[in-house]
Amino acid sequence: MRVLVSDDLSDLGIEIFRETPEIEVDINTGLSPEDLKTIIGQYHGLVIRSATKVTDEVIAAAENLKVIGRAGIGLDNVDIPAASRRGIVVMNTPEGNSVTTAEHTVAMMMALSRNIPEGTLSLKQGKWEKKKLLGREIYNKTLGLIGVGKIGRIVADRARGMKMKVIAYDPYLRPETLDELDVVPVSFEELLKRADYVSIHTPRTDETTNLINKEILTNMKKGAMLVNCARGGIVNEDDLYEALKSGHLGGAALDVFASEPPGHMKLMDLPNFICTPHLGASTREAQDNVAKDVAEQIVAYLLHGTVKNAVNVPNIGPELVNILRPYASLAEKMGSLQAQLVDSGILEVEINYAGKVAEYDITPLTTATLKGLLTPILKDDVNYVNASFVASDRGIKVVESKTKTSEDFASLIKLWVKSMEGLNIVSGTIFGKTLPRILRLNDFYLEAIPEGHILMIENEDVPGVIGLISTVLGKYNVNISRMHVGQQKAKKQNVVLLTTSVSVNEEVLEAICGLEGVFSARRIEL
Repeated sequence: MRVLVSDDLSDLGIEIFRETPEIEVDINTGLSPEDLKTIIGQYHGLVIRSATKVTDEVIAAAENLKVIGRAGIGLDNVDIPAASRRGIVVMNTPEGNSVTTAEHTVAMMMALSRNIPEGTLSLKQGKWEKKKLLGREIYNKTLGLIGVGKIGRIVADRARGMKMKVIAYDPYLRPETLDELDVVPVSFEELLKRADYVSIHTPRTDETTNLINKEILTNMKKGAMLVNCARGGIVNEDDLYEALKSGHLGGAALDVFASEPPGHMKLMDLPNFICTPHLGASTREAQDNVAKDVAEQIVAYLLHGTVKNAVNVPNIGPELVNILRPYASLAEKMGSLQAQLVDSGILEVEINYAGKVAEYDITPLTTATLKGLLTPILKDDVNYVNASFVASDRGIKVVESKTKTSEDFASLIKLWVKSMEGLNIVSGTIFGKTLPRILRLNDFYLEAIPEGHILMIENEDVPGVIGLISTVLGKYNVNISRMHVGQQKAKKQNVVLLTTSVSVNEEVLEAICGLEGVFSARRIEL
């Protein structure tokens, strides 16, 4: 078996490959996309970090590739759907750099508070500016965390050790879970008003992109400081510049940027702004950890078929893979759909397997459901290995059941998700051998294909409403490729699922919600 390491990797990982007799490893970094396409067909495994772009074209040329391993968490540089279509396992190493990134967050907060970068530069220039560089204590100050995943929890622990008060906003965690972490749960608005420091710990999703914008910055406590070591694009950099220049914010520290490398930015001209070149995971210990993890995972998969930290393949035995993989795909999409129906913490998940599918081991299907449910919230931090643990860690109760018969279908999966808002019900099945279908959305029954950009609309069941919706989409150059309608005749209500050519933006959603006869409109990505 041949493995290509196309990005810089710690020697600890390289040695694991070299000490495995069945593995031949080549280190070839800095390849252009064309060069990678030329040689990738020779390899069974590919090890990357963030530099290598594994595009659809690269995957098409990878005739023998079985596994792609990322030494780190983020997989934005891998075309995962293309890899899945080719049966290539995509793995990451989500545990290796949590402590390092959390420590960098604390270091940025301290450096910002005590003017360490500017003081260093000033002193090296022969100046002695003690009065100009007056800092502030963090003792007894309030730290507001936006998101409380693995890294956010470590930051909270370190902050409490420095006698800070820690408050947090995480709509996907129960308040009780935050209480157990000794973190005070607050609303987003309250966090902005109370926090002396705001630190971001969320993945970049459609919902979090441009989350920290002019309006949010204006609502932050005057003199507060902002730290982002999570993902670029969450903070609007132009709006941040204005908030710092005006003096409304006391300072800001960024380790990540919307475009990397960012080049010279006007933010860099401000004395109350500090930055680092995406160093959150850049410690010797973290790089050793992720290199060791990715090497061991790839060796285990290539030699023994053992799947660990895969983001696109549930762990199904070879004898059942053809039968259960379509159901795993369906279960994952149902979980993802449920996650996008709620806007608050998930309390309980109940899954019922009915008919033929109930005869098999349902463990990988439940795992796929939870992975789908948590991915819109946590992105690459969740995979098929840790999904159950992550759900438990977030206080989500999971209940499974089996029913031998299914009245209308050979097999049926029903998924109930209880959140702080209420209960949502989704059911689905497989048509033929591989075609997933959603059959129920709460009290609406329909037959929908769960894939692509979907616009979910609830409306009054009267003539002309769908025509008005189509007119609005046409105005914004959004094409409709599929339409599925579920009816509640007694209440004269519809749910309409429109598969669109592009993901609609907030302006389109607002325009549709403003139509007469439309109750709600929601964007779903499957």
